[in-house]
Order: sequence, then structure tokens, then C-alpha cells
Amino acid sequence: MSRIKLFTYTAIRVVLNTAHRMVYPFLAVFARGLGVDAQSISALIANRALVGSFTPFIIPFLEPRGRKFGMLLGLACFVFGMGLVAFAPSTTTLGIALVLALLGKALFDPSLTAYMSDHTPYSERGSAVAILEFAWSLAFVLGVPAVGWMISRFDWSAPFIVLGVLGAAALLFTALTLKDSHVPSRHADGIFGSTKQILTSPVTLAAISIGLTVSAANEVVNIVFGLWLEDSFHLQIAALGAASAIIGLSELGGEGLVFTLVDRLGKVRATGLGILANCAAAVLLPFIGRTQTGALTGLFLFYITFEFTIVAIIPLISEVMPGARVTMLSFAGAGHSVGRAIGAWLAPPLYGIAFAYIMGAAILFNLLGLAAVWYVSGHHD
Repeated sequence: MSRIKLFTYTAIRVVLNTAHRMVYPFLAVFARGLGVDAQSISALIANRALVGSFTPFIIPFLEPRGRKFGMLLGLACFVFGMGLVAFAPSTTTLGIALVLALLGKALFDPSLTAYMSDHTPYSERGSAVAILEFAWSLAFVLGVPAVGWMISRFDWSAPFIVLGVLGAAALLFTALTLKDSHVPSRHADGIFGSTKQILTSPVTLAAISIGLTVSAANEVVNIVFGLWLEDSFHLQIAALGAASAIIGLSELGGEGLVFTLVDRLGKVRATGLGILANCAAAVLLPFIGRTQTGALTGLFLFYITFEFTIVAIIPLISEVMPGARVTMLSFAGAGHSVGRAIGAWLAPPLYGIAFAYIMGAAILFNLLGLAAVWYVSGHHD
């Protein structure tokens, strides 16, 4: 896959990821614009997450139609969702738009990653994935501030117009310029043959569980780090603002490290080292987190090692079942969601005991992930 094409599709992913991430910082703004309370918008976000957990069961119908079909359908969902809010802004259309944008991302991302994997040797796939994954942090660093500027200059619904136009341009570009990969053959056991194979194979389940456990480790910290900073330093706004900037920088840093190191180290070794480094950061955080500077430094180390690990997993997953790449990548994405749900459920009661229990849970989940990496390494190069 050429670098020009890779950078172009990274830019398209920035657009999709901006629509996904903008609802968090501007949740209150959207609520005021619609004349509803913040809880109503939070409920829409929860509904979006529920829909996301079902997408792996849609993919088997799409994968035999090719990568291009999945990418175009994803972009069409995205454009339709943005257009609904642009032309008829309301709580209902916003709820539908959030679901369609997530569905679009859930169809587009694995189809694009599978396409890239089809056209990139495994020895170079880590750096190619890292370039695509820069879109996640760039949406936070560039896309979200641009959304804020549009809202301040125009209206809360203005970003949906711009994102819809950019999505339509991406749809046209993909339709006219992308030459599809060889279409995967249909599984001998029918539409859900690949799904059955994934869900009954110990190796594929272990591969999916790597992302699940690492995401759970990250989410137990995600849920409570703001509370911890507030309880520890009584500087909620300043500390949370600094922490948000640090998370954005750590995401960029983690993706940059993947670009530099993963193909040289090997995907399995890089994933294992990333998990160990995240464990080390979790051990360190309670000790250096006794000052605000130490706490923010510790969070930076925790998030950069997580981002490195989570991105390093993607090229590894892309080769576990090459005959059903899109389905496998989609199940891996669902695994991340399940892990985040487990982490979010466990975090409040653990934090109620002590912050050290949060870090203990993060380490335990990471060690389970490391065991899964070891198991996969015995069956995968």
C-alpha cells in the first residue's frame, strides 16, 4: 500500500474519529443546544456503545463482498448520520447520528485495516498500522479543537455539516480510486463459518483476550484518575486539563513508538514488552503520585505504554486468521469494548477501598494479557 494512499486514509480516519471523540468534551454544549440535560446526552452515548458490541455479527455478511464494499458502506452510514443532524438537529437525530457514526467506524476501520494488511508485507505492517492509528490521537489534538472553533463561531450543529461534507468527499474518493483486494472466498460452513471458527479456536480467543484484558487494565484507571487527582490535590479543573493534554501527547507518543519499534522487535515481542512496561508504570504510579507533577508524569507513562501496546496488537491480530481478517479485527474491537465495560464496572468499588487496589487490578489484568500473548506466540510467528 503506497504511503500517499496510507496518509489519505489516515486523514479520512481523523474525520471519523473526530465525530466519535467530540461528544465527550462538548457533551454539555450539545445538551444546552438541544435544551436537554447532560444525562440525556450521556444516555445517547451509552446506546452507541451497546450497538458497537453487536457489529462483529454484521461483518460476516460483508466480508465476502470485499474490503471496498465495507469501507463504502461505513462511509455511507457516517455521511447519512452527520447529514441527519445538519439538516434536522434534534435529540432524536443526534442519537441516530451517534449510532450511525459508530456503525460507520466499526465497518470502515476493520475493512481498511484488512485492505492495508492485504497490500503490506507482515514485516512492515506495524509501521503501516501506526500511521493509520495516528488518526486517533490527531482527532483529539487537531479535530476536537477545530470542532470547538466551529461551535464558537457558528452553532453546535455546525461540525456535523463540515464532517458530513468531508465524509461525502471521502466516499467519492474511495469509490473512484480504490481497487479492491481479492474478494475472500465464502467459508465452507456458510456465512457464520468464520465466526464459528474464531469463537471455537483457542488461539483466536487468546488473541482477542489480549486486547480485552489490556483495555480492562486501562479502563480501571480511566474511570477514576480524575477523582484521584481531585481527591489528592484539590485542583480539579487545572489537574484535569493538564491530564487531558498529557493523554493526547501520550497517545501520539505511543503510536510513534509503534511506528519506530514494532516491526524491528516483532509483533509478539513488542506486545509483551508493552504490557510489561504498562505493569511497571502501574507499580510506579502510587509511589511517584504523591505530588501533582509526579502524578501527571506517572499517568503519562501509564498511557504511553498502554497506547503502544494497544496499537502493537493490531498487526498481530491481522495475521492470526488471514482468511477472515475483517471479522477477526472486528471481534478484537469488540473485545476491547468488553474489557472497557469490565474495567468501568470494577473501578468505583475498588477505588472506594484504596487507589492501590486500582493499580493492583490493572497489573492483574495485564498479567492475564501477557499469558495470552505467551499462548499466541506458541502458535504464531
